[in-house]
Amino acid sequence: MLPREALLIEWRISDAPVPYADAVAFMDARVEAIAAGTAPELVWLLEHPSLYTAGTSARATDLLEARFPVHKSGRGGQFTYHGPGQRVIYVMLDLNRRKPDLRAFVCALEAWIIAALAVFDVKGERRGDRIGVWVSRPGKPRGINGESAEDKIAAIGIRVRRWVSLHGIALNVAPDLSHFAGIVPCGIAARHLGVTSLHDLGVLAKMSEADAALRATFEPIFGKTARQAPGPVE
Repeated sequence: MLPREALLIEWRISDAPVPYADAVAFMDARVEAIAAGTAPELVWLLEHPSLYTAGTSARATDLLEARFPVHKSGRGGQFTYHGPGQRVIYVMLDLNRRKPDLRAFVCALEAWIIAALAVFDVKGERRGDRIGVWVSRPGKPRGINGESAEDKIAAIGIRVRRWVSLHGIALNVAPDLSHFAGIVPCGIAARHLGVTSLHDLGVLAKMSEADAALRATFEPIFGKTARQAPGPVE
């Protein structure tokens, strides 16, 4: 068994798109190993081929058009889209090494993404009634009651098993935003709430630049990472 207190968090990036089922199978096995103390914690950055996932709270009526394969997911939340140009971040961390508090962990994930967006001078914000990271869009139509327009740039859906997290975050760097039209993203249908990306906001960052910002802002919140290893599933 590995001494947990001495382990750095492993940081991996997969260059080739990873099938969703393969990613879930890998996460399931890795989380068990982390909980058993036989593998280090892991942050895994990847892209999926275009697909929809349905979280544990997904409503069938929120799948408007099955343009892509639909996968049931054990994560929290409702429907979301994954595809090229989106950085999916699977976070396998032992909350017993920090604070076994699920809400505090979600807040820490939001704080991480907000800090990474700030590297690109994008102001990400959290909302108490909506999980994820949002960007105000003053040039877009307001809600029916005058609510300010805002778009989600990062969705969060996690699960915890034996206080080890799995699943994680989807950060929109440069996906085809029209692909979200096949679902009600995260169950939010209000007209003043939508989805956006760094490229949609005029920030033409490369995926490698987004990855660098994510790693630099991760460590002050969650701890030091080990030297990058090859992606576990290619």
